[in-house]
Amino acid sequence: MIPLRASLLCLIAAFTFASAPPEPVYGPELEGFEYAFPVHRFAFTSQGTPLRMAYLDVAPEVPNGRTVVLLHGKNFTAGTWEATIRVLAKAGYRVVAPDQIGFGKSTKPAHFQYTFQELARNTRALLASLGIPKAALVAHSTGGMLAVRYALMFPAQVEQLVLVNPIGLEDWKAEGVPSLSVDQWYQRELGVTAQRIRAYEQATYYAGQWRPEFEVPVGMLAGLFRGPGRELVAWNSALIYDMIFTQPVVYEFGKLTVPTLLLIGQKDITVIAKDAAPPAVAARLGNYPELGRRAAKAIPGARLVEFPGLGHAPQFQDPDAFHRELLKGLAH
Repeated sequence: MIPLRASLLCLIAAFTFASAPPEPVYGPELEGFEYAFPVHRFAFTSQGTPLRMAYLDVAPEVPNGRTVVLLHGKNFTAGTWEATIRVLAKAGYRVVAPDQIGFGKSTKPAHFQYTFQELARNTRALLASLGIPKAALVAHSTGGMLAVRYALMFPAQVEQLVLVNPIGLEDWKAEGVPSLSVDQWYQRELGVTAQRIRAYEQATYYAGQWRPEFEVPVGMLAGLFRGPGRELVAWNSALIYDMIFTQPVVYEFGKLTVPTLLLIGQKDITVIAKDAAPPAVAARLGNYPELGRRAAKAIPGARLVEFPGLGHAPQFQDPDAFHRELLKGLAH
């Protein structure tokens, strides 16, 4: 016979499990996860493969004649720019926010050679199709690496560059972080869970803080990796990590010719594959106060705004402070 206390505990556990809401499951193009704005799709062919790039195109309340293009980070999408889109549209900007190929609601190709050059060409083709000859780029995290490459390739089409805690401010492989093969990245990505994402982001992005609003990108990403396309999602993620690790832009900062603003949360410690690095190597990397100042010196005429108490995603941690500096910078 099972003791009464044990029986009660089993019943409570069973009830808790049964009443817990199911974890969301999304399709390979984020089917089931809704963005706050209508999603459009740009169809094109690249590397012999038909692709569709999802994007948001939000009209300003009272147009000021300018367009801002928002470029998301590795663990984010066009949809996670919602608050920033609303602020910019209210301030008079037309806002275009694409999901890059391999991300969010865009195609996850089975075979694709990811390069920042290719993503820049895709983005330029999208903007050309929308009749946008020139725009300001606001780019976060991995989007910062893409924005730098875009500005180097298409300087005449860039009005201004705003880099929000961009990664790629140092060359990790040159600093001693071991290179991982695509197959190794793939195996790592197959193990992605909401718990793992949350623990990583709390420690790396938010300096140990956690708030309910930080759960949105976690649930979005975890749902992709729980869905029916998880192998395809993981494969594309592996290819993208390989692109990030092997295609540094830091050596070309001095060649930028467009006005550039750096918005840097000082508590950020993001380093790709940091957990694979020897402790002595890992300890000296991801020093964003130093990296931000170094980048500001390397980029001709760059301006730097530091957020002392914020981490990798200041637009989530303190949206009021972030948007205040963003609007000021765009008007500069």
